[in-house]
Amino acid sequence: MKKLFTISMFLITYSLIAQDDAATDDKIDFGLNLNHDAFFGFNPMMTFGYTINENSAITAYGIQWGAGTGSAWGQWTEFGLGYNKTLGYFDINPQIGFTMGNLLSSGASQKGIVGDGIVPNLTVNYDSNKLEGQIYFGYYAALTDKTEVGDATNNYIHYWANFGFKVASFLSLGAHFEELYLSGGDINGGGELDRTDGYKWLGPYLELKKGSSGLRVSLGANLADEDDRFAQNDFYKLTFFTSL
Repeated sequence: MKKLFTISMFLITYSLIAQDDAATDDKIDFGLNLNHDAFFGFNPMMTFGYTINENSAITAYGIQWGAGTGSAWGQWTEFGLGYNKTLGYFDINPQIGFTMGNLLSSGASQKGIVGDGIVPNLTVNYDSNKLEGQIYFGYYAALTDKTEVGDATNNYIHYWANFGFKVASFLSLGAHFEELYLSGGDINGGGELDRTDGYKWLGPYLELKKGSSGLRVSLGANLADEDDRFAQNDFYKLTFFTSL
């Protein structure tokens, strides 16, 4: 599995480097999101885009999950590459990421490793003069097995959807729904993990923005069954974002 991880990283990185001869500064974009929420804690994310033409771009992202709750998951880190296609008001961005740490490969019971997990994911953004929205879906699957007897690998599904109205040039209001759940895993010694809810968050958001910089606050309720869920907090999330 580690060989697969290394080969995949080499191939997708090479495809990016191959474009370098024609690269100019105006083809490159960086974005920085400083995220903090009730479950993951502080999880800053940086995005990268290299424009191929007016409708296509090579993309990359990195998330430092280990800055918050993820410190208990072997300083969990995620990096991925993908391709963005613009169709009208939509940006459609499939990507594939890899995690380093121990959350997926050993249930956070061992030290962090390279190639902890693989993360196929899709982000769809919508942005018009009056409306905005985003859909994200990611499948977090263990790429290797570092468990001991009684421990289990972990696979998760994480997705959200939000939609809002641009009330003014600097103000947007909308609603956000997000869910995280353990979709299964293999127990060392035999057996499989059952699906377990983490959270189902639902609530409004308010965004203040000037140009490509701003902040968004989202808050609401955790709709998952309180007796069974592994994330007990209510829903609150704060994001600072800017384009570099």
